[in-house]
Amino acid sequence: MANTYHQMYIQTVFAVNYREAIIQSVWKKDLFSVIGNLINETGCKTLIVNGVEDHVHCFFGLKPSVSISDVMKNAKAKSSKWVNESSLLPHRFEWQEGYSAFSYSRSHIDAVHKYIQNQEKHHSNRTFKEEYVDMLAKFEVTFDEKYIFTDLI
Repeated sequence: MANTYHQMYIQTVFAVNYREAIIQSVWKKDLFSVIGNLINETGCKTLIVNGVEDHVHCFFGLKPSVSISDVMKNAKAKSSKWVNESSLLPHRFEWQEGYSAFSYSRSHIDAVHKYIQNQEKHHSNRTFKEEYVDMLAKFEVTFDEKYIFTDLI
């Protein structure tokens, strides 16, 4: 649309179902590349996708005609399908239901990019749950801890 200008940067975070640490280093980069391409398919612009064995951070420029939920629905559904069709695991792969989304201004791009790029370092001494609860608190998101993660049955 003519005369429509935008600048919206979104970080999303989502976990492997039951927070299982099953994203393996031998195919992790390929998975994150697939997720980045799936985000781009929606018309958004991927800045970085990275994570560790049990969760993923995506940072992208959001196109105003696309909802964050549509971006995540596409990325999560098609990336889990890619993992399963690639036979990377001996069992079915699924992402946990839901995600978190946080918005940033242009002045925060470098810091957020660096933070996501250094996920391995961040998680050498901090669990995903600790990181996640801190992010929710930092952004003043009201939450009930019993609903944050799906636990193993």
